[in-house]
Amino acid sequence: MRPWLLFLAALVLGAPAQAQIPPSAAEVQAYRGLHAAAAAGDVAAAERLIGSGADRNARDGHGRTPLHVAGHRGHYDMAQMLLKQGADANALDSQQYDLITIAAVRDDARMVKIAISGGNSPKNVTSPYQGTALIAAAHLGHVEPVRALIEAGAPLDHVNNLGWTALLEAVILGDGGPRHVEIVRLLLAAGAKTEIGDKGGVTALGHARSKGQAEVVKLLEAKKN
Repeated sequence: MRPWLLFLAALVLGAPAQAQIPPSAAEVQAYRGLHAAAAAGDVAAAERLIGSGADRNARDGHGRTPLHVAGHRGHYDMAQMLLKQGADANALDSQQYDLITIAAVRDDARMVKIAISGGNSPKNVTSPYQGTALIAAAHLGHVEPVRALIEAGAPLDHVNNLGWTALLEAVILGDGGPRHVEIVRLLLAAGAKTEIGDKGGVTALGHARSKGQAEVVKLLEAKKN
């Protein structure tokens, strides 16, 4: 996730800011075997390694499997092949991120759909904030991942350990611009509950009013009425 947004969440509620960590250039250079093939997107090499008995769910120093690495680097064919070859679609790295949440944070709707089709559940509780891929995507203003996750049955009203739902995060950490307005519209159309408040009891409408998010206020007031 974007570090400044995570810092804002931490500042507001005193939580430790913990960002999603993609493989660094040094890590990628040091990878060997299936992790190296996944990082390079070399499907043929990965298939040979799997055929020779390579562990599909091997972990790097941050608990990332080759599937996580493929997700971080946007290698679609690699992710599809690993899933077909039995990689654990719901594996969590050391920070409790799975493929679908990695893709949601990257604004990668195509990878979100690959994850779903490969058995990665949009209902998984992920991240140090005990949230979901939908909350992450809503927070960051990633419209197409939000749309894909809603269509796949992601829980609309899951409350993370900050006390926020996807709707609350879209307002509290959103900028009230077109992307977050569209996300609020999508969440409301899907049936997200507007009456859920944060830890202080303030609803999405209350936050939208205090932040001057006029278009969001209109949507929420229309739903309330």
